[in-house]
This record gives sequence, C-alpha cells and structure tokens, in this order.
Amino acid sequence: MPGTCIGEAPGAPDNTPFEEFAMTTQGFVASHARDALFERGLRAFFEYRDLGIRQATDGRVVAHVIRAAGRTDISSQPHLHDTQFQFVYVLKGWIEFEYEGQGVVRLEAGSSVYQPPQIHHRELGHSADVELLEIVMPGDFGTREVDAVQPVAAGR
Repeated sequence: MPGTCIGEAPGAPDNTPFEEFAMTTQGFVASHARDALFERGLRAFFEYRDLGIRQATDGRVVAHVIRAAGRTDISSQPHLHDTQFQFVYVLKGWIEFEYEGQGVVRLEAGSSVYQPPQIHHRELGHSADVELLEIVMPGDFGTREVDAVQPVAAGR
C-alpha cells in the first residue's frame, strides 16, 4: 500500500506507524568521563557537567552530572523550577531536600526522585562527595524563588 509503513511499533498507542517512533542518528551524542568539564552553574556550591543532551535534542531535554563544589552546609532559598519533567539520581554521597507537602527527603547513592513540575523545594545539605545525574525537560527551564516550602499536610 502506498504511504504505509512496513511495521508498527510494538505496543504503540492508536497503531501509530513505527516510522514516527524510529530512532535516527541525528542528534547522537556520547559523553565520556575522561573528557569531563565541570562548570559553575545555577548554584554556586555545585559544579555541572553538561552531557550534550540539550544540543542533541534541540533544547527539549537537558542532562547533567552535578557534584559538590565547596561548602556542604548550605541551605538553598526555597524555589521551584518551570519544568515538564525533572528526575534526579544520586550517583555518590547523599543530599537532603525539603519538598512541599513531603517534608525532608534524604537521598543516598542509588536513590532517585521525580520532582513534579513547580514543586516548592530547597536543598538542606549534601556530602562533600555528592554526585547526581539530573534530567530535565525542557532543556531551558526557569527557576523562581518562593517564600517558603509548605510543611507536610496534617494527618500524614
């Protein structure tokens, strides 16, 4: 049949043609630790290693490794991020956050957290060796300070 695809993506909703899900080499990127370049970024007490995903996805996604740089007893100003998706995975060490409606959450090596869009939060501290993998959509998200992180709901 003209204009039809040979196969369909397994489990694709609505029988979406496979070609719409097909991966290409456009935007391919590989990032190696031996070439790592860490730079200061959003928070002065962290250094960020861009993994090249922002450029490879035309700004749709950013992925970076974050590590401690300097003081570890820092408590960040309560803030939120204008995101669609934010995921953090702890590679080494530990970090503590306070989240709106959740309270204090300590993440250690092997822990992860999905931070819903615009959740109020702040960092309470981290180990000197902390390293995190963070993946965020969109790649150019905004950050805004807020007055406070609301406490855990009563009866929780």
